[in-house]
Amino acid sequence: MLTFFNALKRVLVGRPYGNEQLAHTLLPKRIALPVYASDALSSAAYAPDEILLTLALAGVTAVTLSPWVGLAVIIVLLTVVASYRQNVHAYPSGGGDYEIASTNLGKPAGLTVASALLVDYVLTVAVSMSSASHYLITAVPALNGLQAPIAAVGVAGLVLVNLRGVREAGAVFAVPTYVFMASVLGMCAIGAFQAATGSLGQAPSSGFDLVPESGLDSGLVGLAGAFLLLRAFSSGAAALTGVEAISNGVPTFRKPKSTNAASTLLLLGGISAAMLAGILALANATNVRVVQDPATQLIYDGSPVGSEYVQHPVISQLAETIFGDGSLAFYIVIAATGLILVFASNTAFNGFPVLASILAKDGFLPRQMRTRGDRLAFSNGIVALGLGALVLILLFDADVTRLIQLYIVGVFVSFTASQLGMIRHWTARLRTERSRDARRGMKRSRIINAVGFGMTALVLVIVLVTKFTHGAWIALLAMGLLYLLMFLIRSHYDSVARELAVDDDVQGLALPSRVNAVILVSKVHKPALRALAYARASRPSSLNAIIVDIDPEDTKRVMEQWDRMQIPVPLTVLSSPYRETVSPVLTYLREARRNSPRELFVVYIPEYVVGRWWEQLVHNQTALRMKARLHFEPGIMVASVPWQLASSRDRNATPTPGSGL
Repeated sequence: MLTFFNALKRVLVGRPYGNEQLAHTLLPKRIALPVYASDALSSAAYAPDEILLTLALAGVTAVTLSPWVGLAVIIVLLTVVASYRQNVHAYPSGGGDYEIASTNLGKPAGLTVASALLVDYVLTVAVSMSSASHYLITAVPALNGLQAPIAAVGVAGLVLVNLRGVREAGAVFAVPTYVFMASVLGMCAIGAFQAATGSLGQAPSSGFDLVPESGLDSGLVGLAGAFLLLRAFSSGAAALTGVEAISNGVPTFRKPKSTNAASTLLLLGGISAAMLAGILALANATNVRVVQDPATQLIYDGSPVGSEYVQHPVISQLAETIFGDGSLAFYIVIAATGLILVFASNTAFNGFPVLASILAKDGFLPRQMRTRGDRLAFSNGIVALGLGALVLILLFDADVTRLIQLYIVGVFVSFTASQLGMIRHWTARLRTERSRDARRGMKRSRIINAVGFGMTALVLVIVLVTKFTHGAWIALLAMGLLYLLMFLIRSHYDSVARELAVDDDVQGLALPSRVNAVILVSKVHKPALRALAYARASRPSSLNAIIVDIDPEDTKRVMEQWDRMQIPVPLTVLSSPYRETVSPVLTYLREARRNSPRELFVVYIPEYVVGRWWEQLVHNQTALRMKARLHFEPGIMVASVPWQLASSRDRNATPTPGSGL
């Protein structure tokens, strides 16, 4: 029987899956690639822009170094991909960086990595959806000012798609992601052919001069120039975000899980590197100009272009140069790029819930995070990620410039800790392994992870130095608070476990000396009589009924009816000069407990069971308040005695407990 809310849930989420269908939600490589790679691939839409606009602060000459900065980013990217291929083989359970750090470096390191990853996943959704909303505003200027609501709606849509299950979410994102890869790589190939044949044109912005920032008038010289190069590199390192998602999602791959995950990682690394290299090479060849403040930094005929000039992203300028403005291929590239920015958020929706479920299993997050929903997805984790992203979007008003400064830090914290953990993992394995071939493979893996550790640690230092004052400190603060929260949750669970553990004297099995039954009565009607019958059937040591004297006339009427029906149970009237119901009952029970501290008191509360949600609103909720208060009283148990109203027996209604007082 479906209520309105259950019916709505079925429409939005779909019919529930049984546990036996879990295997059918596992992902083949062709679906896993768009599901887990969209975040890393989408960096091609903004990482080149970040490199170019940072270098542009030092003038035109500095921009020509962008391919070399991109090459440094690609080297780190491929090194990290090679390192993570070792990770997925060694730890296929889906814990990823968290499991590796916890096992090899200790729980504090594991919690540090987990907090960094969780924060970065939330930022991935917030940044990607905010960026996508700005692309939409560019296409539809009438929506200007609604960036935050649009991004919020986008996040809500992703939540619903992912609540329907990872396989369905992957099917939704597969085709557009492949279109993006094909269109961008195709654009790069055609552009390279045009460059080789001498037919490659110049970008629409190529005729502009750049105004260097104060202190960088001489280009990339001195300490300021070196620092700017490092800033450009750290900005371009955004291309590495999302690489770790595959190691966290290994359990969702089809068998052989580790092999398929490693293959997907290799594809991700190769495609991302090719895109980044192609875009930067073509941007340099066509003299693309992008800056932080176009109105003042771009010069045409000796004057700033002014606020009327609209700066287009690098991919947009390249598509216009290679295919021509307004061509079908141009629109395909732009549409695919806009969509991939939306779909980048989906990587986080696959990584965050899995990691949260593992943390919940270890007791660092509420245990509800480890359970699967109707569609066998980790629904609570999906909803929590969506809410976190919504908070950031609304807090920062979907301002990408402000949000992007918080980015990258978390992922390089996890990269570095993971690679250090893998070095210790292989070192420990080598101590016990005797097979020569196995030892050779382990030594090779340790070298790969050692190189990965060195590179990611260096990049982490660069990111912290160059981005700390620009907003990275906020991400670090969020990680620290999340670390503390998880530590406190685990401490609470440990404390409760110690409190509930059965000790040697087995006090929980001791019988009370007497059991006293107390029935709450508001009037003499069928629910009260049923509660009375159940209480008598339990054969308590004593049986009393109590009524709170809220209205003297009503109380007198109940007492007369009680006597007239000759009910063989004494009825005690509790005075209530302030017309309270709960307090007099608590006072009565506490007094009884003081007089008989070793005895047990069972309070029977009659309740209605209603079939319509609005019926809850028209019945007194005293019983619910009474139960909530009595649960905190030692030596007192509460027994609810249901009475089904006619509406609850309606075949089209699902019973909902209500109040019978």
